[in-house]
Amino acid sequence: MKTFLNRRSVLTGPSHLVQIERENTAAPVSPDDREEAALAAAAGVTPEAPPTPTPMRPVTTLRQVQVVPSQVSARGVQIADTADIEWLAEEEALTPFRVFRSFDYSVSLLFHAKELTYYVALYQDGSLWRALKAADLEAAETAFLHFEEQATRLSEGETRRAQLEAQNEQLARLIARSEAQAERLRNDLQRRGAQEHAVSNRQHQVHKEVSQLEAQRVAAQAHLNKAHRQIHQLSLTSNEAIPHLPNR
Repeated sequence: MKTFLNRRSVLTGPSHLVQIERENTAAPVSPDDREEAALAAAAGVTPEAPPTPTPMRPVTTLRQVQVVPSQVSARGVQIADTADIEWLAEEEALTPFRVFRSFDYSVSLLFHAKELTYYVALYQDGSLWRALKAADLEAAETAFLHFEEQATRLSEGETRRAQLEAQNEQLARLIARSEAQAERLRNDLQRRGAQEHAVSNRQHQVHKEVSQLEAQRVAAQAHLNKAHRQIHQLSLTSNEAIPHLPNR
């Protein structure tokens, strides 16, 4: 029982205690449950307790096992023995179906007719490096394309080097040609300057000589005029000495 102090206002009267029953927290038992329990007790049977729920065990997440065969096995291609291929090549038992070459790297698709086997060989500088074998042409062509891409990637540096060497040689030729042209232009300018200087000196010398000759001409003309005057004067004097003859 809970006891609460019910406080009322002093205007309505004194305070008093009020008793309040505690709520029953136990779950109520139904009449059917009581009847079943009584019958079980009369029969001497102990009623079974309700089964306790088994706690759920956490399920461990299984890791996904990625069973991926190798690229060679998935395509029906196997690693070949390089010694066998070299021996078959020496015996001339292999027929080349396809050949790819990029600088020092080459790929060959070979057919061994006796065993109906295809070989794909990757060479580096003429030496056998890697080899695969297949029982059908489609798988062998796939392996050939794989080796061809690998040889192309490996020779990218060689390709770039060859391009740069060619470009550098072309630039060197262009530089030499440009320098030769510039040298010719410098020589032409120097020769033109020398010719212009020679022409200027010649013109100055000619002008000087012309001036001297003109002075000589003026002096000679004056001397000639003087001589003509003297001749004229002498002629007059000579004519005065001739006697006067009468006319008939």
